Amino acid sequence: MDPVTAITMAVAAGAAAALKDSTADAVRSAYGALKAMIERKLGPVDVEAVEKKPDSKARQSVLEEELAEAGASADDEVLAAAQALLARVAESAPETAAAIGVDIEQIKAANVVIEDIRATGTGVKARDVEASGDFTIRGVVAGKEDPGKNP
Repeated sequence: MDPVTAITMAVAAGAAAALKDSTADAVRSAYGALKAMIERKLGPVDVEAVEKKPDSKARQSVLEEELAEAGASADDEVLAAAQALLARVAESAPETAAAIGVDIEQIKAANVVIEDIRATGTGVKARDVEASGDFTIRGVVAGKEDPGKNP
């Protein structure tokens, strides 16, 4: 997946996990570190909208746009912090990742793209993926409720 999407997914997963009392301190710490780094390195990017409703695809879309405009795709340090957060969420709160439409375990990427996920439950699961070329998943619609309904 592209860096901006990965960062957006990490923010959504971290925000969703942070809302739960049972979330491990490592997840909260990694989420706080990512938020602080985004603010310090990318400027005024509105992470709070996603924090209020982490499963909202509309809010994630706005965040993704703001991250792209701020140059997040060129910031390897922010991407590394996002990947570390996603790994901690996958370890400590896998149900949180699944609820926002993604359930990724270990992934070593080169050109992985996942797009347009609308899920009330798991939309994508990936386990031990190692792609050294294109790996694309598009237009996933999943869940028990009306997944075609806009957020």
